Amino acid sequence: MGKGLRRMASCSAVMLLGMMATPPASAQPTQSQLITVQAPSADSPVGTLTAYEMVGHDWQQVIGPIPADLGELGVGEPQDDVFRTPLGTFPLGMAFGRQPDPGTALPYTRVDDQDWWDEDVDSPTYNTLVRSSAMPSEDAENLGSSGAMYDYAVLIDHNPARIPGRSAGIFLHVTDGEPTWGCIAVARDDMRALLQWLDPAASPRITIGIGDQSLPGR
Repeated sequence: MGKGLRRMASCSAVMLLGMMATPPASAQPTQSQLITVQAPSADSPVGTLTAYEMVGHDWQQVIGPIPADLGELGVGEPQDDVFRTPLGTFPLGMAFGRQPDPGTALPYTRVDDQDWWDEDVDSPTYNTLVRSSAMPSEDAENLGSSGAMYDYAVLIDHNPARIPGRSAGIFLHVTDGEPTWGCIAVARDDMRALLQWLDPAASPRITIGIGDQSLPGR
């Protein structure tokens, strides 16, 4: 999750780096968009983000490399209340933001102060977007009141089964210039460009790794 009114963190510790290797195009014929995030070390709160699309049988760079802020404690295995960014390869889900849809093909929800991301491990709506006039659980982040970081954002769907303890609310969003609570954050213009490029028909995924382990084909 990002840093907001109820930022009870997220993220990370170690998946085997070999699991983060990009699947061959033949194994995933519909995937033609990939974002990679490279951390120089496991404890680094900064990294580099690059976007690729499949052209023929090769990944071609289309955005970046650009700076990215990572979790305060670096990258690793997902865990609630641990401020690290998850290692691994994950689908990109819904997009949302406080601002109007910038022209993304992803499903986009414009959020306000009645939109919450539920991070309460005991809640039936853990790790989901909840629309409510009041805080829906003991631990939920108000997306509309969390500042400009949520002007534009995309869900990193690292915990689709919503398993308590595996962390909730991991997003790619606008940076506030500081390390995150587990999300990945980039400059506002870069975030808009990514949203305008992303297409659900291309089955976009994000690979987060250490060094060149996140690069296509590794």
